[in-house]
Amino acid sequence: MTSRGDTPATTATPAGARRRGRPPRTESAGTRDRILTAAREEFSERGYEKTSVRGIAKAAGVDSALVHHYFGTKEQIFEAAIEVAFAPALTMRDAALAGPLADVGERMTRLLFGLWENPATRTSLLAIIRSAVNNETAAAALRRLVSTQLLRRVAGELRTADAELRAELAAAQLVGTVMLRYVIKVEPLASVDVEQIIARLAPVVQTHLTGG
Repeated sequence: MTSRGDTPATTATPAGARRRGRPPRTESAGTRDRILTAAREEFSERGYEKTSVRGIAKAAGVDSALVHHYFGTKEQIFEAAIEVAFAPALTMRDAALAGPLADVGERMTRLLFGLWENPATRTSLLAIIRSAVNNETAAAALRRLVSTQLLRRVAGELRTADAELRAELAAAQLVGTVMLRYVIKVEPLASVDVEQIIARLAPVVQTHLTGG
């Protein structure tokens, strides 16, 4: 029996144990970033199909409810993860459009292949492409991002009646070559010097964007 002067016993949380529910405000930003980092790694290693909310939560050291709290469904988590991974491509878009349209094809081609030739950015981009190829939900998420953040911005600079079609054809030319070189690895395209690819591809991209 507990006397009036006794302090009620409390149950200590074991060190390293995950806590349920929402975190204190001071932890929110760090927790969200940790979940997002874990999600990118899980999607990169396992692909969209084999990645689960539970797996992301375990990797981040949080409860699954927190993953849903910050991001919602698995599809929404994937969109948030690829938006971060896709950020260098958006920076590339702005750099490519910063100069005159007369040589935008070469700038865009060179900047894109610069991202894919860099191992640090290629790993994240490969994870996005592989997930999109193997899963329609992931593909839809990538289409939304590419359409709203990349193609519409490029089309807006062209100011022609068929600007959206032009931007999509240029993107198709670039993405198709990227797929063959870095994902499917068709030879000799996979091994040829990247400068040869840029020299041959840039004029085609330019024609799509600004040609008659």
